Amino acid sequence: MSNKNPLFYILADAVESELQPQRMIDLPNLCDALGLPNPLYESGTKREYIRSRLAPLRQMPDETQPVAREFTKRYPVAEGNRDTFKIEEFLWKNENYPTITKKLRRELAQGFEQEFLHCDTNEILAALEKLWVLQDELYSWTPENSLYFQFQEYFTNNPQGWSVEKFFQQLGALECSDLRFGKLIEALVGPEVRPNEQNQRSFVAAANRVLRLHGLELVETGEQDGYPAFSLQQTGIGATGRPKNLIFASQVKPDLRFRDAVNNDIEIVTGADKVLIYDYPTPTEGLRWRHLQAWWAKSKGHADEEKAKKTLYRRLLSSLPKNSPPQKLLFETFFKHFGKDIPDLPALLPEVWLHYDPQTVKQRGRDALLRQRMDFLILISHGTRIVLEVDGARHYSDDNGKPSPIRYAEMVAADRELKLHGYDVYRFGGSELQGVDGKQLLKTFFDHLFEKHRVR
Repeated sequence: MSNKNPLFYILADAVESELQPQRMIDLPNLCDALGLPNPLYESGTKREYIRSRLAPLRQMPDETQPVAREFTKRYPVAEGNRDTFKIEEFLWKNENYPTITKKLRRELAQGFEQEFLHCDTNEILAALEKLWVLQDELYSWTPENSLYFQFQEYFTNNPQGWSVEKFFQQLGALECSDLRFGKLIEALVGPEVRPNEQNQRSFVAAANRVLRLHGLELVETGEQDGYPAFSLQQTGIGATGRPKNLIFASQVKPDLRFRDAVNNDIEIVTGADKVLIYDYPTPTEGLRWRHLQAWWAKSKGHADEEKAKKTLYRRLLSSLPKNSPPQKLLFETFFKHFGKDIPDLPALLPEVWLHYDPQTVKQRGRDALLRQRMDFLILISHGTRIVLEVDGARHYSDDNGKPSPIRYAEMVAADRELKLHGYDVYRFGGSELQGVDGKQLLKTFFDHLFEKHRVR
């Protein structure tokens, strides 16, 4: 069997199974309606005719997909068509749709426990039947064994004692295509299934607490029969990959080398007191202060939690440039504003090295990496990385203090590069961060930032 057009074999079986019972006189019109090409050869029986219409597609993968999509429209899953389900899965797994990992699906199931069963039983079963085959001829003699019957019992009084994760497992939602799972989540929050706006919004809130950590969100996109309508969307592409080493709290270029390049182990050769390297795995929820504090306490041997907190704060504060009071104001205002909430908030990392090149800019020349160091970095999640920059005269002036279009262009070029790689960049003018007005500006900014990303 050729693997150049695997969809053909799935489609051929489905078409033959669906059309074989039809009258011979109707087959030409039915094949035309599906968009099947003209027959390659003469045929006598119904089976031969159907196969003659399918045969040209074997070597035509681009023409196979439109026929497959038309088949799924004419013979939907809702009619108990298992072949359509297989075709949809093939097509949908190749759609450009956000990735929804099995881990995320399990986390959603756990987050839904309090909200899941508050729905209309008949409507949720109808919604599920549009996406999965819950009952067909396989269960005609023993309907109590069908998924439809089991789910009806589950949503009525849950005699099985299933968890939501167990329900997902029975349904096949842990293994299905990302697009099918997305359609499931949208259906679960739809007004047919949840004809109560408060119930809808409660369900959305439970879902988004998990989804936002993965760069996804249920967004209100319209209205349906007076109820809000939601769709699953990416909150932004975000940065890719998982942070491996955070080199921070250093104004000077650290003297580093790989002790073990295979394991990505970094060694500080000289000046270990001038740089910090966080090399623990970064949690999915991002780097919180409690994570940073636990790392600091272990690395410094601090058994006293309060001592670890104070010494870490002093160490980070000391890394800020002495000639930049606005950066110090930003750092101190953050801590004073949030107070006792700090441990559960994202860590505000100062003087973070983004690019590290053992050669100097002068040595590297035109190929030098822009913006080697960031003023502050906040890791809200793996994909959501916030860069804060405090601009002084050096950002737009030359070494003699004269306005420099070249230096300004370098700065905005570095911003573009960061944004293209999924970082969010926020800039403050140094003159903004002065006195009481500067503190209030920062408090409002951080409140809005964390509200935007649903951190607090």
